[in-house]
Amino acid sequence: MDDRFTRVRSVLNDDFEKLQNAHILLLGVGGVGSVCLDTLFRTGIGHITIVDDDVYDITNQNRQLGSEALGEVKVLHLASLYPNITPIHALITPEWVEHFDFSLYDVVIDAIDDIPAKIAIAHKVSEKLLSSSGSAKKIDPTRIQTASIWKTHGDALAKKMRYELKKSGFQGDFLTVFSDEEPLCKALGSLMCVTGAFGLTLASLAIRKIAGKI
Repeated sequence: MDDRFTRVRSVLNDDFEKLQNAHILLLGVGGVGSVCLDTLFRTGIGHITIVDDDVYDITNQNRQLGSEALGEVKVLHLASLYPNITPIHALITPEWVEHFDFSLYDVVIDAIDDIPAKIAIAHKVSEKLLSSSGSAKKIDPTRIQTASIWKTHGDALAKKMRYELKKSGFQGDFLTVFSDEEPLCKALGSLMCVTGAFGLTLASLAIRKIAGKI
């Protein structure tokens, strides 16, 4: 009989069981991370832990899944919507990264904006890492690309990451989702057609990584 994953199995075949047994750590559940979470859940990832310290405000509603719950803690609200999600309500800082146990996870997805924390994550767990660069201030999801952090281009956040990684002596590598589209504004601005596409791309990378296809 059909179930909620029947059509997923048609694509993944035997690799679906790998997804069911996988543990993914998703850092940040904003415009990028919330769409990534929804995709991973609907594709059958068995264990997802989400980390974020934020609460929903009205400006989140243009792009963040779950953001109708104004004033609620993001990770706790999302855990109420997605069964078997483990929420951690915490601010992701270099100190938090230093003391957190990443060994439990097969894939770590970085969907946060804080540069020092992103650099700390790269140093701690680059072999498991998939990272999002800057999705804000852009309109064209067809400009989104995936590459080694060292081969990213045309993206201010990725440029800053490369600089800080070199400065800190980082010699590893990890896949990064980025866009080479020029920013369309200076103020804070975002469109779900781009932030969501970043999240979908990260989810696809995670699924393929678990299935052994990248």
